[in-house]
Amino acid sequence: MTLAKPAPAETTAVDDFARAGVHLFGEVLDADACTALLADLKAGRDWGEGLFLSEAEFDADPQYRGVNPRPGRNLLEGYEARLKLVEANPAIVAGLTALLGEGYVLMDRKVVCGVPASVIPDWLKRRIAGNPVNNLGAFVKPRYRDVTYFYGIDFHQDLIDFKGREADFLTLYIYLAPVAKADAPLFLLEGSHRLGASVFPHDLVQQGETWRYRSGGREALTTQRVLTGGTGNAAMWHACTLHGTQPDEADHERISLRYLLARGPAAAAGIDRVNAAIEGPLALDEIRVDLDAAGAARIKANSVNQA
Repeated sequence: MTLAKPAPAETTAVDDFARAGVHLFGEVLDADACTALLADLKAGRDWGEGLFLSEAEFDADPQYRGVNPRPGRNLLEGYEARLKLVEANPAIVAGLTALLGEGYVLMDRKVVCGVPASVIPDWLKRRIAGNPVNNLGAFVKPRYRDVTYFYGIDFHQDLIDFKGREADFLTLYIYLAPVAKADAPLFLLEGSHRLGASVFPHDLVQQGETWRYRSGGREALTTQRVLTGGTGNAAMWHACTLHGTQPDEADHERISLRYLLARGPAAAAGIDRVNAAIEGPLALDEIRVDLDAAGAARIKANSVNQA
């Protein structure tokens, strides 16, 4: 699927990706339109304790795979016209075109919900404590699996879901409401993309506001940025940029939009220059070692919670 006809490409997005692996648009989206979209997405469904299976229901048939949104089970289906507020935004289109070339391709779009601690059942909190990736889809009632639900996720690359694929895509993230420090904002490690693809969990040691990151015999000092912002705030990052969130400690859910967009057929695109300067591999056949054969967590470790 190809998105809106691009506006003239800007160079700052490419420069930012080359330097930091991140480009921040700021609050470029219409706040009223974002607020209205959020209200409609939230309407008529449970965002509280009613999301979850009981412990007995989960144990009767535990399913860790196939629990995320997919075609035919995605809350954003039917909202295509409303999503033009993102997909036709001139600044966003220009930045995407600069990086991915004309005719860039939509891989995926979905709603992501940071679930507050106040609505997670006690039995579930005990089970997931210390997990590096708390994707709660396995514990959510099947009718609500048209959204991805998180309760914190350690620093990771978005390549984590694409074993063997080259890093020819990026993530675009939209805050539909203000996000403060307690609302599970994104933590981004600027410059981490330069070491290329690496296996999750990652080798990180915090040193104040920087993190020492090691991969494949290489080392980089990366700068931590906490992505707080108001309604309509937008950011995008490279598929190899490390990012994560702490658990949502607010009294309400944090609902955002996440897009994955890939390089188009253009002869040249900014992502080519960015990737040419990366020191490590652009793809890996083995991308994560934190799950057992059933897809359940087998490692208890989490760096972002110490940030």
